[in-house]
Amino acid sequence: MMPADPAMILTFVVIVVTIGLYALERYALEAVALAAVVALLVVFSVFPVATATGASFGPAEILAGFANPALVTVICLLIVGQALFQTNALETPAKIVVTATRRFPHLATIPILVGVAIISGFLNNTPVVVMFLPILSAVAAAQGRSSARLLMPLSFIAILGGMTTLIGSSTNLLVADVAARSGGIELGFFSFTPLGLTLAGIGSVYVLFVMPYLLKPRRTMADELKSSSGKQFIAQIQINSGHPLEGVTSVSGLFPALKDMTVRLVQRGERPILPPFENVTLSPGDTLIVAATRSALTAALSQRRPLMAAEGDDTTESETAAQPQRSLTLAEVVVAPASRLSGRTISQSGFHSETGCVVMGLQRRSRMPRMAMTEIRLEPGDVLLVAGSASEVKRLRTYRDVLLLDWSASEVPPRRLAPRALLIFLAMVAASASGVVPIVTASITATMAMILTGCLNVRQAMRAVDSRIFMLIGASIASASALEVTGGAHAVADLLVTQLESQPPGIILSALYLLVMVLTNLLSNNATAVLFTPIAINMAHQTGIPVEAFVTCVIFAANSSFATPIGYQTNLIVMGPGHYRFSDFLLAGSPLALLLWLSFTFIAPLYYGFTML
Repeated sequence: MMPADPAMILTFVVIVVTIGLYALERYALEAVALAAVVALLVVFSVFPVATATGASFGPAEILAGFANPALVTVICLLIVGQALFQTNALETPAKIVVTATRRFPHLATIPILVGVAIISGFLNNTPVVVMFLPILSAVAAAQGRSSARLLMPLSFIAILGGMTTLIGSSTNLLVADVAARSGGIELGFFSFTPLGLTLAGIGSVYVLFVMPYLLKPRRTMADELKSSSGKQFIAQIQINSGHPLEGVTSVSGLFPALKDMTVRLVQRGERPILPPFENVTLSPGDTLIVAATRSALTAALSQRRPLMAAEGDDTTESETAAQPQRSLTLAEVVVAPASRLSGRTISQSGFHSETGCVVMGLQRRSRMPRMAMTEIRLEPGDVLLVAGSASEVKRLRTYRDVLLLDWSASEVPPRRLAPRALLIFLAMVAASASGVVPIVTASITATMAMILTGCLNVRQAMRAVDSRIFMLIGASIASASALEVTGGAHAVADLLVTQLESQPPGIILSALYLLVMVLTNLLSNNATAVLFTPIAINMAHQTGIPVEAFVTCVIFAANSSFATPIGYQTNLIVMGPGHYRFSDFLLAGSPLALLLWLSFTFIAPLYYGFTML
């Protein structure tokens, strides 16, 4: 064992330094993770260590974490979530929830999270979080709230719910299996449910009412641009036969179907109809001149039956609705000084024939003209909202008559594919939750289905892959494997038993919980549970305390993986969509872990009938 000692010590050093750098956030998380992997490669090259099979622990074993099924699962789930976002598949359910709880916004999330806790007691936590993550994200977007305040609570509440029954978490089942084989202890389905419900209830109060205020509402650049873009564009909607607005009648001077737009003019033949609109029924041939934000125009384009045409000028609205929508990108361009477009209308400019892009809206800073968009003569400085394929929009960089605002380019969500994306998502959840196939198989299949059915393309799928999560998981698995093969984890466990031999029973139980809780946030919770279950049984026999108390102690402590994103798979799943940092888990998750430790320390002796001291 002596040859392994230097490797063990250096492995501890690498783990401690790595976690410290994660928490400080002075360096990019990817860089720190890569440095940790390099350090481990060097350590085990200089100080070789043999595995249990006698083979050398080398680069293949250290780098195996980057092909781990857990990592593949998380990456695929991020891509599936991107497809749901891309198609706005959950916008309607989210709006229903928000509308039903408009007077009490907090009621939109608390019942959902409580439901997650209940369901997690009977299903594996991972598919439950996968199921509710896009729903909560959509609810947050509909409320104008940051998803960062909801997604970490989602992960934590699922973990708490999984602590209440034998099948609530794979960790619970693993501990029960080891306990049955090592100590002859048989745990039933609800053996520890009363104690689990007590701990989960205490933790849930913190998660629901305290933790959201500790989380910073971090947003992506896309979120910032979207939220800050409140400027109005002039656009027009041509009503043709079969148009979704055909036959719509004004109510109280407004058109309810266009609640996100301001109708400035209805052009009926040669007769303009100005607001307020009294008993005006839209009919084929009418042209609506509207003022709307970019988000409203995007929504009008992305509906299953689009309100606006995004094809060439020679394509009618009804033809466009009947055709399959192409993948559209919206962008903003500014009419350049001395542009050939200056003084011409959009139809006179030949913009579509030269670029392939269609002008969807026009914004003029000095005034908002009350006329058809096709009759407005362009001026330098006018901002045009244009639609086209990604390649067509990219080519605008070389079109000298306009200046493309690169940051403004974004793809129009293909909402017509929302039912398809939702069906794939539900099939994935059902297959993994029922145990028909492993979650990794279901997630990979769902990812392939999302791409093959057009819910998102390969470029969008690759954009959904979070490099931080990829490096974090790979490096964490490498560190955990190194700690196990060097005997570091066993050394810590042996030290615990030695130091606590003369302590009172309650102190021993509390110390066991604390140690397992710390290690489960650094190693995998399953590895920690397997390591400490036999140790816990031996400690129970030495102290005379019921063995079940020590076994459940390992279960609850191994589930207390709140302080780091690597502690549990659901933490990693929400890390990307919530835009969390490593320090967010330390700040918001550590108090929860400590709260459960203190609660167990004082409640477990009463529950199992022995004194604390």
